[in-house]
Amino acid sequence: MKQLLATLNPYRVRIAVIVGLLFIQALTTLYLPELMSKIVDNGVITGNMRYVAGVGEFMLGVTLLSVLCAVTAGLLASKTSAAFGKILRRRVFAQVQTFMPKDFEQLGTSSLTVRTTNDIMQVQQFVNMLLRMMVMAPLMAVGGIIMAIYTDARLSLIVLIIMPILAITIYQVLGRSVALFHMMQSKVDDLNRVLREHLTGVRVIRSFDRTDYELGRFNDANIALTAVSVRVYQIMAALMPILMLTMNFSTLAIIWFGGKLVSGGTMQIGSLMAFIQYVTQLMFSVMMVSAMFFMVPRAEASAQRINEVLAISPTVNNPPQPSAPGRTRGHVEFEDVTFRYPGAQTAVLSHISFRLKPGQMTALIGGTGSGKTTLISLIPRLADASSGRVLVDGVDVRALDQRVLRQKIGYAPQSAVLFSGSVAENIRFGNPDASLQHVQLAAEIAQANEFIERLPGGFDSMISQGGANLSGGQKHRLAMARALVRKAEIYIFDDTFSALDYKTDARLRAALHQATRDATVLIVSQRVSAVRDADQIIVLDDGVLAGVGTHQELMDSSETYRQIVTSQRTEEGTA
Repeated sequence: MKQLLATLNPYRVRIAVIVGLLFIQALTTLYLPELMSKIVDNGVITGNMRYVAGVGEFMLGVTLLSVLCAVTAGLLASKTSAAFGKILRRRVFAQVQTFMPKDFEQLGTSSLTVRTTNDIMQVQQFVNMLLRMMVMAPLMAVGGIIMAIYTDARLSLIVLIIMPILAITIYQVLGRSVALFHMMQSKVDDLNRVLREHLTGVRVIRSFDRTDYELGRFNDANIALTAVSVRVYQIMAALMPILMLTMNFSTLAIIWFGGKLVSGGTMQIGSLMAFIQYVTQLMFSVMMVSAMFFMVPRAEASAQRINEVLAISPTVNNPPQPSAPGRTRGHVEFEDVTFRYPGAQTAVLSHISFRLKPGQMTALIGGTGSGKTTLISLIPRLADASSGRVLVDGVDVRALDQRVLRQKIGYAPQSAVLFSGSVAENIRFGNPDASLQHVQLAAEIAQANEFIERLPGGFDSMISQGGANLSGGQKHRLAMARALVRKAEIYIFDDTFSALDYKTDARLRAALHQATRDATVLIVSQRVSAVRDADQIIVLDDGVLAGVGTHQELMDSSETYRQIVTSQRTEEGTA
């Protein structure tokens, strides 16, 4: 929690103002019972109404000052806590942006979502409460005790009896609730994960008629969260009745013993009323502290979860002193590259070496699980090679600034990811400065104009989240247009042709050849028809390089390639 509260450092002056206002409010609140005592003893009982009016007017002024300080302090505290939440959300989001795909697996997407929203909101609410009560509650408690003893030391023995009772009660309740709050946040993660999986896989769920099964999974997660929530709030709910019962018994005892002192002439009525007010203020300050402590366990649990995100060290980082890019443009070279995932015993890629050149279209082919996507992810440095080097323009990618490296690359991933917004905005995501003319040209090369023109708003048509209102082929073509609008030196298309029909595939490859003649193009595909005309074909077999050459050269030299061609001959009519 202390690490997160350091985020408030830029607001030190504002916090100092809040502390000052709350200090004034506490002093004025503690002074009001004394004024009331004077009004009763020196005015009401003696019948001196002029004295009552004079002190009453002063008391009204003190009350207005207290209200003004309270309202101003509350406003500043709300603004400060909201700014704290904004900064914290930005820090967490920026941290997540540095994560590589493997980093997300440490916590999970659903957990990251909860930590960025719900957990930060819990800490923000705690900060708001802390700023409001960090001065008021302690000062009111200490001041109430001092003023109560000053008013009558004998009656103050009642306070000494009830304070240990309150302390033990609060300690017991909070001690039992801390672990439950940790468990509750974990159950929120589980519920969010089930809901997210249901929303993203709704088509599969309905296709296999598994709606009842998913409803059961959601109910299990929902019931588990409800059970923990009910348990923890039952414990916390017991705190307030105990506090109120203690306060009422204390008031009753004060009136009982104070009444005897008044009847014996050793205490005035106004002093008794003031003493009751001081003890009441003391009780309310304890209740304020308990309300703040009510939020402490959950805020502490949320703070730990937020710190876990901020503490994750990304697997891919910028070098301390990045190297300048080489003078060449578009050259890619793999030098004896081996890659294995952290903790894995076997390598996904073993001793891979090849070159990609500008003006050359290279195809990467291999069976499912052969390591094609892993291999291409090493070029934009979505992961780092375990051994060997990946060079771009003659410089090791680990020595380049990540932003500089990725500005050289136009990448269309295997899973076409689209964002909510217009068609033009999704294509322009690859190049925010692209004009509408360049957007239209990229869409034309990607053979996307065909369906974009049929949309009601053309390039201004809105795409729903994840591209749910488009087919798989349409999403892939927009993803390719997004890569092409970048005007990159290196283009990588990861199995983006698989969702296209053969006619569209042929037109796209012809247009792509013309548009990228000066760039380096790497196409990943499982279709022989999509790669046979490439200048260079790289064959992967279970993470090992099984051949490099043209279609005909590989037919003569690579058994793995011949098997792929033979398996597809009947389907595609190629040889």
